[in-house]
Amino acid sequence: MDIQEKINQLIQLREKARQGGGEKRIADQHAKGKFTARERIDMLLDDGSFEEYDMFMTHRCTDFGLENQNFLSDGVVTGHGTIDGRVVYVYSQDFTVLGGSLSEAVSRKICKIMDQAMKVGAPVIGINDSGGARIQEGVQSLAGYAEIFERNILASGVIPQISAIFGPCAGGAVYSPALTDVIIMTEETSYMFVTGPKVTRTVTGEDISEMELGGAVVHTSKSGVAHFRAEDEEEGILLIRKLLEYLPSNNLEDPVVTETDDPIDRREDALNEIIPSSSSQPYDVKDIIYMIVDDKEFLEMHRHYARNMVVGFAKFNGMPVGIVANQPNYLAGVLDIDASKKAARFVRFCDCFNVPLVTLVDVPGFLPGSAQEHGGIITNGAKLMFAYGEATVPKVTITLRKSYGGAHDVMSCKQLRGDLNYAWPSAEIAVMGPKGAIEVLEGKKIMAIEDAEEKAKYIAEREANYRDKFANPYEAAKFGFIDDVIEPRNTRFRIIRALQTLSTKKETLPPKKHSNIPL
Repeated sequence: MDIQEKINQLIQLREKARQGGGEKRIADQHAKGKFTARERIDMLLDDGSFEEYDMFMTHRCTDFGLENQNFLSDGVVTGHGTIDGRVVYVYSQDFTVLGGSLSEAVSRKICKIMDQAMKVGAPVIGINDSGGARIQEGVQSLAGYAEIFERNILASGVIPQISAIFGPCAGGAVYSPALTDVIIMTEETSYMFVTGPKVTRTVTGEDISEMELGGAVVHTSKSGVAHFRAEDEEEGILLIRKLLEYLPSNNLEDPVVTETDDPIDRREDALNEIIPSSSSQPYDVKDIIYMIVDDKEFLEMHRHYARNMVVGFAKFNGMPVGIVANQPNYLAGVLDIDASKKAARFVRFCDCFNVPLVTLVDVPGFLPGSAQEHGGIITNGAKLMFAYGEATVPKVTITLRKSYGGAHDVMSCKQLRGDLNYAWPSAEIAVMGPKGAIEVLEGKKIMAIEDAEEKAKYIAEREANYRDKFANPYEAAKFGFIDDVIEPRNTRFRIIRALQTLSTKKETLPPKKHSNIPL
């Protein structure tokens, strides 16, 4: 065989590998509304940038007839390429090859690119579409999963890890995405669960479909497992590309600052009137976010989960920033278990990758009730406090309206090493609201007043006195807990100035193996 014949053989083998499980299975994949593994990679990466690894690797199992089902590349396509010119590593499970099931060979391919990503300091993107462990390989498949899990754990906080669920993801397979930073699911074609409907029906008697058990709607609104719900794969891939605009390639770098035409000193006069005159009246905090960030662009995470808390990425003068905000439009912005977990996870994510934090506070307290106490609101609220207190990135806090009780402490207060804490004139910073405070402080006197009109007048006077003394930002400012009271329309400028000042901030934690966050 001369050199040209060998080259022709190489070309033929490459073409065979690119066919995955064959034309019929590719057609079946398209019929389900799904793209193939290589099509997804082509959509994700910059044109012509993909460098594939291990195209010719195959499994070595000879049991249960698998010796007759050997496909080049096996059940995953792996390699590296670029997104907007930045190097990323990617693996894309191929459902056309034995249902994308995980073999020892598939595990080795995935682990290879994860190891390489750690060496060069580049993000890893995993596209999941798999029937789970390859049962024919038994414990080798289980060991393969564990090899991937260990790399997910070691890479956590070192390089960004993003998981796209574009098909089935069940059993042990769910734990790799769960260990990554961000999970994206598609509405019609993806699901995740540890135990499927058949076993659930057998063990518990519960009759439930795959989507009802672990579809995108469930995991983005009820469990909080997934961060984004995309309408289809194209949107999911666009979300991945967009998300990487706000993140550095690794924990030793800063996020990339971009150019913007949005003026630093742009004033928003509407902010001076956005807070309702009644402290119990709701408003949408996202209206404030859109007005102060660059080009009114905000990438919200966990949009459908714990809606009393808003988290996501934006830019201020081109600088990527993580935003955490109470949402008065939902449950009055109260802190509960889910909101605390959601925000704590996001704060730690930002801190891992040197993304500054801007916190917008309007919180009446923690949600009361036996369901919250029995569910562990103490531990879960402590997670958010721990996350803010441990974070060393620049932290700018704006108190918009209410900041009461323990919730005030939790929401990036000065004592949790908040760098610059500002307040609007509408801010109410106190142990509790006027009504509750007077009930505690003046309860006996109020009970002693028999005349209803006189009692109402007394309560109103006392509440007014309390409001004048404590329900404003100046008491906190008097002690230096608020650095300045600012005019709302100047908020964008003040945040940008603060972030510029804090860009050279250096803060370290005491030497330790690792923290013991309340989990």
